[in-house]
Amino acid sequence: MDAALLLALGLLAQSLFPSAGVPRLRRPRTLYPWRQAPTLGRVRRAWVIPPISVSENHKRLPFPLVQIKSDKQQLGSVIYSIQGPGVDEEPRGVFSIDKFTGKVSLNAMLDREKTDRFRLRAFALDLGGATLEEPTDLEIVVVDQNDNRPVFRQEVFTGRVLEGAVPGTYVTRAEATDADDPETDNAALRYSILEQGGPQLFSIDPLTGEIRTVQVGLDREVVAVYNLTLQVADMSGDGLTATASAIITLEDINDNAPEFTGDQFFMEAAEAVSGVDVGRLEVEDRDLPGSPNWAARFTILEGDPDGQFTIRTDPRTNEGVLSMVKPLDYESREWYDLKVAVQNEAPLQAAAPRAERGQARVSVQVRDVNEAPVFQENPLRTSLAEGAAPGTPVATFSARDPDTQQLQRLSYSKDYDPEDWLQVDGATGRVQTQRVLSPSSPFLKDGWYRAIILARDDASPPSTATGTLSIEILEVNDHAPELSPPWGSLCSTPDRGSGLLLGATDEDLPPHGAPFHFQLSPRVPELARNWSLSQVNVSHARLRPRLRVPEGLHRLSLLLQDSGQPPQQREQPLNVTVCRCGQDGACLPGAAALRAGGAGISLGALVIMLASVILLLLLALLVALLARFRQQSWDKRLLHGLQDDLRDNILNYDEQGGGEEDQDAYDIDQLRHPAELAAFGAPLGRPPLRRDAPFGRARPQVTRALPTSPADIADFINDGLEAADCDPSVPPYDTALIYDYEGDGSLAGTLSSILSSLDDEDQDYSCLREWGPRFSRLADLYGPP
Repeated sequence: MDAALLLALGLLAQSLFPSAGVPRLRRPRTLYPWRQAPTLGRVRRAWVIPPISVSENHKRLPFPLVQIKSDKQQLGSVIYSIQGPGVDEEPRGVFSIDKFTGKVSLNAMLDREKTDRFRLRAFALDLGGATLEEPTDLEIVVVDQNDNRPVFRQEVFTGRVLEGAVPGTYVTRAEATDADDPETDNAALRYSILEQGGPQLFSIDPLTGEIRTVQVGLDREVVAVYNLTLQVADMSGDGLTATASAIITLEDINDNAPEFTGDQFFMEAAEAVSGVDVGRLEVEDRDLPGSPNWAARFTILEGDPDGQFTIRTDPRTNEGVLSMVKPLDYESREWYDLKVAVQNEAPLQAAAPRAERGQARVSVQVRDVNEAPVFQENPLRTSLAEGAAPGTPVATFSARDPDTQQLQRLSYSKDYDPEDWLQVDGATGRVQTQRVLSPSSPFLKDGWYRAIILARDDASPPSTATGTLSIEILEVNDHAPELSPPWGSLCSTPDRGSGLLLGATDEDLPPHGAPFHFQLSPRVPELARNWSLSQVNVSHARLRPRLRVPEGLHRLSLLLQDSGQPPQQREQPLNVTVCRCGQDGACLPGAAALRAGGAGISLGALVIMLASVILLLLLALLVALLARFRQQSWDKRLLHGLQDDLRDNILNYDEQGGGEEDQDAYDIDQLRHPAELAAFGAPLGRPPLRRDAPFGRARPQVTRALPTSPADIADFINDGLEAADCDPSVPPYDTALIYDYEGDGSLAGTLSSILSSLDDEDQDYSCLREWGPRFSRLADLYGPP
């Protein structure tokens, strides 16, 4: 028979496990669980080792736990080893084994809250490393110690309960935990209340931690919040402890009725105003501010049969605000005695005491003020026929003064009359027209004209009332209908085309317009023999030929009548162009000339003629403007030369001659004054011929009269310039030459001799200022200082 294995299992001494009640041993006990028991049948190996218990927080280290042995070899010839958590797995180094003796030792302090048990594997080998026994399990259980205090889940627990709650009402629940072994007394928790700060109104269940009320008397108006100090202890209340707070808030109920601060209130209100506050009613309520149990609601019980007052609640102060919803009248009532009541928005609890001042008296004195006049009817609506003549009465828009105890006089005036159509009597308010209102006025809206009339009293300060006067302008049938348009075209045969569709318009508004009645003029009986007229709708009719009519323009006469009362009618000409039509009823292309031939001119030809005439007029106007502009620019150039330099001659040439000594280049007599020529004995008639002139003879000169006054000098100069421009006998045949002054000894005089006497001192140059700014410089140089 094979040798049996021996396993020695030594337990720790009783002193190491006082809380677990483990008996203490002086040395490890040796067990042989591998030893084979003698049996008659089959032998079965079994290695069942009970768990080994060791206390946490053991400080005497290393400490022997157990010894294992095998009986297959002699002592010293077997090598033992263990594996698993605490040995070669984390946490490493907690357990170790003597490989020759098989003693297992504890090398570190254990913490059950981290690891409550270790499962190891034990091995037995010979010196050569061969397996002597199959590996077996070794379980080490960590025994709990009370080394953790209980902990509340919250530092502060909150709860709410209605004031006046009955005993046993649930408020809140306190909860705590303990990290120790829940299977031991180390985690057996018990709750208690250490302090309530007053009467014992609350209790806590020691096992569940539920907090409940224990007696009546919870009153929010006395104590609104309770602060409780809670405690939890392990070891069923005898071990480690922890504390927390519980804040319990009492919720308000309407157990206090609102009350007025006084039995009577006195106020004053002005008459003739509304929507203003008169005064405030103060109330007191001990319930929670801002809640429906505190919010007041006011009711007027007596003294306001017409509903002229109302009371609203100020949400911030809970006061009642008395205001007027209708204007008061001092003349009809001077005092108001109101009876008001107050209550909460939430219903009062049945057990709550009734208010002593739930009602009060409010006396309101009405103050007399100057009231504005009141129009008897506002707005005032009236009607007037269109086209009413000036002075037509419209209405009497009068007002009354409500201040019957004051003697005042009213006056009337206009505030808004955009067409300035109306005239208002200042003393009576009588309104009449002062001119004819145009039917096309932009201020007529849907046939209504609006004006604003003012009524003012003579008080100090005065009061003014505003009245609206709305005038309906009644439509009058004063216009006859008209053809639109009064021409058209149709086919010459009755069986071609759809005829000519005629339309009519009327400036009058309904019911004085359509339906219109179309009729061929009864003055021309032959029209009915050749033409037929049928009504299409209320505003159109269709004209057709009865027989074949000649092509061309036909002038018909139609009688149109509207539906007004009395009806208006008008006989109008209708120009009908008759053309040859195809099968589709349209005029053929060759019939265009016939439509405008013989009897009249078509609209297209008339438009072309008018456009041609307008174009010719525009061209003529443009030519005239260019000629005028050229003359003005020439005059400006000439006078500009006079203003720039007094030494300049009159005319400006682009080419220069030989100077003043050159007598052959030009005729010097052209620049002389006629009086000076007469003094030299030169003839005033035909001038000498120019040798450089292209014509054989000079143009005859027109004798000009000398200026008799300074006002004629400008005309004299302009006539001379025009004569020089038109003289072809002088180069360059369009203007006179301009020569500058080149010294003394010239036969020609200076420019001052032109159009003046021989002696400059005899001439008065002050009149040059009257000729305008162009001659002001000459006047400054030659005129008196």
